[in-house]
Amino acid sequence: MKKILFLSILTMSVLSASAQDATVTIQANEGTDKIHKEIYGQFAEHLGSCIYGGLWVGENSPIPNTQGYRTDVLNALKALQVPVLRWPGGCFADEYHWMDGIGPRNQRPSMKNNNWGGTIEDNSFGTHEFLNLCELLGCEPYISGNVGSGTVEELAKWVEYMTSEDGTPMAKLRQQNGRQKPWKVKYLGVGNESWGCGGNMRPEYYADLYRRYSTYCRNYDSNRLYKIASGASDYDYNWTKVLMNNVGNRMNGVSLHYYTVTGWSGSKGSATKFDNENYYWTLGKCLEIEDVIKKHCAIMDEKDPKKHIGLLVDEWGTWWDEEPGTIRGHLYQQNSMRDAMVAALSLNVFHRHTDRVRMANIAQVVNVLQSMILTDQVGTGHMVLTPTYHVFEMYKPFQEATYLPTTVNCEQLTVRRDINKEVVKGDAGSYRTLPAICASSALKADGSLVISLTNVSVDKKKEVAVEINKLLNEKGKERSLKDVTARILSCKNITDYNDFEHPDRVKTEGFKDFKLKKNKLTVKIPAKSIVVLEVK
Repeated sequence: MKKILFLSILTMSVLSASAQDATVTIQANEGTDKIHKEIYGQFAEHLGSCIYGGLWVGENSPIPNTQGYRTDVLNALKALQVPVLRWPGGCFADEYHWMDGIGPRNQRPSMKNNNWGGTIEDNSFGTHEFLNLCELLGCEPYISGNVGSGTVEELAKWVEYMTSEDGTPMAKLRQQNGRQKPWKVKYLGVGNESWGCGGNMRPEYYADLYRRYSTYCRNYDSNRLYKIASGASDYDYNWTKVLMNNVGNRMNGVSLHYYTVTGWSGSKGSATKFDNENYYWTLGKCLEIEDVIKKHCAIMDEKDPKKHIGLLVDEWGTWWDEEPGTIRGHLYQQNSMRDAMVAALSLNVFHRHTDRVRMANIAQVVNVLQSMILTDQVGTGHMVLTPTYHVFEMYKPFQEATYLPTTVNCEQLTVRRDINKEVVKGDAGSYRTLPAICASSALKADGSLVISLTNVSVDKKKEVAVEINKLLNEKGKERSLKDVTARILSCKNITDYNDFEHPDRVKTEGFKDFKLKKNKLTVKIPAKSIVVLEVK
């Protein structure tokens, strides 16, 4: 591993006369925007064992299943209250022809997954299986349409097949295949990564294709599509500019992809073997997504100042080297407490920009990249919840709560990379700076507050003073908070992770190390920990 130097800088102005290490100030009466529940979206691609062996095993599997879906995985996802699930890709989407995935499963043609390891797939998981899964989970489906290798007619007929009620040719075909009523399908992606695996297009060319394809993706009966253009990869601001100029309000949303990748020389680094300096560098890279979002939003604001068009970060998360001994191209990686930190910090960023960020989909839900769940690779039926799963579970109270402006005064940590070494694409340079304490807060519909506090330090416990300003009741008078419940996600070592032999090495627990007095919380947060408090 290339050498990284670590420096800790204490900003002299941040400490009050008290002994607190940090101050978090919440403006409880200034919230205006709800945190869209879709920010907690998931992503399932035909990649490795995400679908087959992860979500789907078939009705005849010895692994306990519900209508072919793994029962343990299904129940774990229900517990997360997944709001939206994106499928079938990813890069896979632009080689996927939906007609191959309908009808009797034993008559469906096989295909080669050219993007991910050359795996031969039997198409036993198709449109019906995906949309029925969404119904079981109670979530919105997000369909990624094939623009790269497909046709306008193909995508138009897919929309008709899924959403037309009666009488049309595709509705009749759906009914012949066993589904009488149409599904509700709100989100439709018109292509994926059209600048890369989705066709290597120029933005001007894609903009014209979007206009054409989206024209024929119609609203049938009571179904209303939210059409999403294939947007930029991280720092490609020109792509967003061209789409805003050439497509504009013909799209309901535009996507953005951003991965936390920190490796050098072709290696992304190990998911579980890293030092403290690499850990801090990773969190610095993670937090750069905020600057990326701001720049894309500024471009969108020029053409859409009222923010009618949403920004959807529909692929995000960490990306490490595949685990040794796993199939190349299947992107199976472990998930440590470092990944949980990336999840918490990223979600905090999305909260701050919920006026424009309408959805985010972590990549991916099972067995791929920064997943919620890992299942065994030999078919014995084991399942483990990752540290990232626990972050999403702890953060559920933020869904549809009103974001509250929150400021943090704390120590600033600076990581310096050796300037003589290469810099990966998009790096800010040789330095990254991040706060030792990260926070987010929101007001729930019942009047209670939810507050997340993250201590990113690997070795220092932090005492944090949380000041809640001007929390008002229905009559406009300031009210007092009286009750606090909290949970913590922590670990012994920042490299800790859960596996089939140790499924609970990293798990949530009840947390009591806080005091509430006159709407001021004092919280003592252990090193490398995430705390979520609900205050009434």
